[in-house]
Parts: sequence; C-alpha cells; structure tokens
Amino acid sequence: MPALRRFASAALLAAAACSALAQEALPPGVAQALAAARIPAAGVAVVVHEVGAPRASLSLNAATPMNPASVMKLVTTLAGLELLGPAYRWRTDAYAAGALREDVLQGDLVLKGYGDPRLTFESFWLLLRALRDRGLREVRGDLVLDRSYFEPAPHDAARFDAEPLRPYNVGPDALLLSFKAVRFQFVPDAERGKVIVSAQPRPEPLEVVSVLRLSNGPCGDWREKLRADYRFAGAAAGRMRALFTGEYAASCGERNWNVSLLSHPEFVGGVFRQLWPELGGALAGGVREGRVPEEAKLVYSHESAPLAEIVRDINKFSNNVMARQLYLTLGAEAARPPASNIKSFAAVRAWLAQKGLEMPELVIENGSGLSRIERISAHNLAALLLAAFRSPVMPEFVSSLPLVAVDGTLRKRMKGDAVAGQAHLKSGTLAEVRAWGGYVLDRAGRRHALAMIVNHPAAGQAQPALEALLRWVYEQG
Repeated sequence: MPALRRFASAALLAAAACSALAQEALPPGVAQALAAARIPAAGVAVVVHEVGAPRASLSLNAATPMNPASVMKLVTTLAGLELLGPAYRWRTDAYAAGALREDVLQGDLVLKGYGDPRLTFESFWLLLRALRDRGLREVRGDLVLDRSYFEPAPHDAARFDAEPLRPYNVGPDALLLSFKAVRFQFVPDAERGKVIVSAQPRPEPLEVVSVLRLSNGPCGDWREKLRADYRFAGAAAGRMRALFTGEYAASCGERNWNVSLLSHPEFVGGVFRQLWPELGGALAGGVREGRVPEEAKLVYSHESAPLAEIVRDINKFSNNVMARQLYLTLGAEAARPPASNIKSFAAVRAWLAQKGLEMPELVIENGSGLSRIERISAHNLAALLLAAFRSPVMPEFVSSLPLVAVDGTLRKRMKGDAVAGQAHLKSGTLAEVRAWGGYVLDRAGRRHALAMIVNHPAAGQAQPALEALLRWVYEQG
C-alpha cells in the first residue's frame, strides 16, 4: 500500500506539472503574433479565467507586477461603485457672502467645488442660470473660488510626456470645469474663402485669431498643416491670444481640436466672465481664491450626474482627469477632506482587503493609469474582474466598459470579426505598454475574465497578439 500511495502521489504531481505547463503555453496564434513583434514571453502576462470555474484556463507570468496603463481605471471605477454607490453625486455649491438686496449682492459670490468629474460648460451655464432665477444679478464683491476639498498639490502637465496642452494631462481640481479644455472648432467657408475658428468655452481672457488659408487639397493629417500659437498678449493686459496660421483643406469639413489653456482658477473665472454677462449679470470685483465664510448663505447647490453614469465616461472613453477626480473622492469620503492620493490609496487598500483581494504588488499613483509607476499583476487583475462579476454593482461596472467594435475606445477594433460585440474590455496604451482587461462571451455562451498586459519596448506592435487572444477565447473558451 505505501508503494501504491507513493505511485499515486507521483502520478498526481506529474499531472499537476503537465497542467501547469499547459497553462503556461500560449495559444499558437498569440505566440506567433508575439514572435512576429519580437516580444519575448517575459514581457507578457496573461490570465484567462472562466467565470465560476475553479482555476484559470490560461496563465502566463500571472504574478509578475506589470504597468497596466489605463486598465488601472478598472480598480478605480469598481472601488468607486462599491464604496460610494452607483447613485453617488458630486455637488458644486454657490454661496452669498453678503446681503442680497433686491437683485444686488453686497458682497462676494463664492463657488465651492467637491470634485465633480463632469461639471461641463453646459452644466455651469445651468448653475449660473439657477442663480439668476433666484434673483441674483449683480455681484458688488468678488467671485471667490473655494477649491479646498482637494489638497493643494503641484501638477506639472508637461512631466509625463512633454505635452502640457493635451487635455489628458490636465490635473485634478475640486473645481474642475469642462475638463479645463477649450474646444477650437474649424469651419471652412468656401463662399468667402476663409476658415472660421471659434472656441467653446471661450474664457474672457482668450482671444481667437485665424489667418488660415482655405485650400482645395486632401484633408490628410490636417493638424500638421496648421500652426497654433498660444501666448499672453501682455502681462498687464492679462489676455491670452490663440493664433492659427497655415492652411486648412475644405475637404476636412468641420473639425475640433481640444486644448488645455490657463490654470484652473483662471479658467473658471474666465468662463464665469464669459457667461455671467450673457445671462444679464454683472461682476464688479475680481476673481480670487478663498474659503466659504461661516456667515455665507447657500444660494444654490448643483448636483452632478450619478456615478453609474460617470463611470461610463471614464471607462468607455478612458478619461484620465475624470478617473483622477473619482480616485481623490474615495480618499475624501473615507478619511475626510482635503482629498489626497495617499488617503485614496489607503481607502482602496482597505476595500480590497475587505473583499479578500490581497495585492501586495499594487501601486497606484493617481488612479487613471497615466503613470510610469502604477503596477498590478495579471492574476490580481483577473481576480478583481471575477470579484466584480459577483458584485451587486456588476451591471453598472460591466456596462461601463467599451464593447469591442461597437463603442468607446474600441469602436474601431475588430470590425467584422466574429468576436465583435462579444467582449467588454478596457484597453490601456502607453509607450512600451499595451493591455486589455475585461470580459469575453465565448461562442458557447460562457463568460471569461481576461487580462493581458504587455510591457516591452515593442509593445506598440502587440495589437495582433491581443486580438489573437480574444479570438482564441471566443472560439475555444
């Protein structure tokens, strides 16, 4: 009997070893695509795990900490949905610091932000419209901006990739307005032979000047054919000018270009000065930062869309600044304001521990994935996805992810492929990083959690391998 037991144990160990080897072997199509891109196995981590199954069906370098790029938003948004609840809303409050006599405020108007990730230009117009409806017309004092809900922190928009005007590099702010971005719209006017350039919003200090030539050639890379010069017209004047030169093809039709200009306070103050007079209002004083005085009276409180709607914008369109706003809110709600990344990381750590998800390798810098140092393993990313599928907020979470070939950042991927419309995936893209994380419904109707992360100088060539894995899961399950 002892010999028989030893034989049985050896057989079990051999079977387990064979199973492990099978798990480590990538599907041929994936391996071939990686080889063609000259990406070694050491630069790739993969886990595929059917929902409800006892173990993963495919696993490679599962425990290796990897940079997931924007796939890190899965951690931030699931934490937000579970900790704050899908009905959570942000406020932006307006206070009167002084007596309101008839329609004149004898004092300051104070705007206090609580980190609304989607206080759009239209929402801000509604907020100011509500103040007019409540009888406020003229502000004899200043417009005071209370941004104290978030801890003051230096933000260098050029640090990540030397592109400080790109909207994805905008830093978080308690009074984030319209993503702190100006949308320049280019409209060709063939009859007059000119290009009309407008800005929305157009903060009061901003002047738009266009001397673009209208051409008849192909559109092509239209941005390369024009030059934009943003500069202050003079420190004393305090005005900024956006000058557009070069040429613009009529065949381009109408195009938009989003640019981040001005600081957060300058932007909010400038948009207020744009809209308030249009609504019949007047501001006698200036714009400054401060706190809500104790004696101030709440005039109006604007509420954001619910979090269930916000996370769709974050994940479908991979909005970095919105993800950072949500991440900071987690810290403020868990440990009292002012919010900070340190408080938020502690809140996420505690939440994961409560769910039984130990992630010793986890590194979160800002919650958006726009980072060189954020890390998670494919194993724990898949574990998070499996836990999310058991969560009460599963429908809100899954529906926030782009549907391959249908919408969001993956709307143009795998069009006409058999797996089109069958996978909800969050993608991640940085220099030397490509990643996918989400769910695949296979041909037999079984759902799988999928995590694949590539960290390698040739990661930009990894798309065929990612797509090959997706096809394999769909076809083979």
